[in-house]
Amino acid sequence: MSDDKKRFIQEFVPGKQVTLSHLIANPDQDMFEKLGIVQSGALGILTLTPSETVIIAGDLATKAAHVTLGFLDRFTGSLVVVGSVSEVELAMIKVNSFLSENLGYTPSNITKS
Repeated sequence: MSDDKKRFIQEFVPGKQVTLSHLIANPDQDMFEKLGIVQSGALGILTLTPSETVIIAGDLATKAAHVTLGFLDRFTGSLVVVGSVSEVELAMIKVNSFLSENLGYTPSNITKS
């Protein structure tokens, strides 16, 4: 009988994808204060892999609609865009479609609350 030990190596290899697209319409003022963001009509939250994609997404969002960047983290892939409900939604649609159609990313359904 052998006492050979098996060794497994696991790696996380992220795909090119928008993993989360969520629009929060008319959040409570307290949420803006906790996030340190100037209050507006809506928050758009995106999470992307690879994480550096948020740089592209932030540029796309601000060029596609009248939104500002509330938060952008190139290490975690998190992006928060701020503006009116319609402008945030437009920005999120444009980010998803550009990344999908031009860069071969898997898009995300935009959910709302």
